[in-house]
Amino acid sequence: MNQLQKAKHFADLHQENNPLVLFNIWDAGGAQAVEKAGAKAVASGSCSVAAAHGYSDGEKIPLELVEIIASRICSATELPVTIDFEGGYSEDPDEIALNVQRIIRAGAVAINFEDQIVGAKGIHPVSTQVKRINAIRESVTQLGLPVFINARTDLFLQAGSQAEHAALLDEVRERADAYEEAGASGFFLPGLIDENMISQVCEYTNLPVNVMMMEGAPSVGRLARAGVSRVSFGPAPYFESVNTLSEQARKVFGSST
Repeated sequence: MNQLQKAKHFADLHQENNPLVLFNIWDAGGAQAVEKAGAKAVASGSCSVAAAHGYSDGEKIPLELVEIIASRICSATELPVTIDFEGGYSEDPDEIALNVQRIIRAGAVAINFEDQIVGAKGIHPVSTQVKRINAIRESVTQLGLPVFINARTDLFLQAGSQAEHAALLDEVRERADAYEEAGASGFFLPGLIDENMISQVCEYTNLPVNVMMMEGAPSVGRLARAGVSRVSFGPAPYFESVNTLSEQARKVFGSST
């Protein structure tokens, strides 16, 4: 498939009650591994990519390096690739749009784009985030590609506790509507694990809903029944891999003393 075909196929993989499952990777080798394992698409995770190259999350890894990594991942697999692009490496909508073009030119057909203020506490106002999403949509349309913009809201991740999640649903609905109108393709809710609330959001929005697997989250099967269209594993695969590497190394070095 060429890039246009991959972009269309990636969008088609988002099906309510039959979610696209993404086991997030951080390099080209990981992309090939999940492809061989049966993945339908490849997704990077910003935390994993940063950590694998010695950086902290939060756009600490240079954009130039992210672009190179994205290119290597896209070159290593025949599957559609989505890149976790955090806040787009700028506050300015026009600069974000140009930065996203760099990732799409590297071969990706989709991005995650979050509404948290990178490097600080807080969430961008809806009006600000709408301008940013709209600039991305206009920019990728100029490239002639139906890029999948997975609009992520960090409301749940930044909440003090899960007890506060129910009170956020009205704002979540507002953001879902605004992001859809601005040109988003999907709606990502990391941090939300309550099955009933997930179902409520799925019923409300026309956007495919993405949930991240984390401790306490429902199974993929239950999320499918709740109406979820996409399930991500976030940084968990990276940390599990590093833990395995550390355990094996301890055995080697422990046996040599």
